[in-house]
Amino acid sequence: VQLQASGGGLVQAGGSLRLSCAASGSIFSFGVMGWYRQTPGNQRELVATITRDGKITYSESVKGRFTVSRDHAKNTVFLQMNSLKPEDTAVYYCNADVPAWGSQYWGQGTQLTVSS
Repeated sequence: VQLQASGGGLVQAGGSLRLSCAASGSIFSFGVMGWYRQTPGNQRELVATITRDGKITYSESVKGRFTVSRDHAKNTVFLQMNSLKPEDTAVYYCNADVPAWGSQYWGQGTQLTVSS
């Protein structure tokens, strides 16, 4: 299974950016898909997840600013990020699980830098 993330970059505070992550390599359906982020010296933290039937979870720090969605046909999960803040600066990782295998997978990470 491979997760290919894209869309990171440098943006000014208050700006917007959209991350995408395409999953491939599984003959079974992906279950929960989502995004986590990590800054140097800190643990990876949840940003947002979405289940196969559309149940969504957000961290408190991004509620109202970020929107997670998925395209089932393309096994792709998106993260629309608005009203970005410098504290959103991190490496963002996509994540997906395959319930039939009891396994979860990570993408390679994409850097988001928000300048003040």
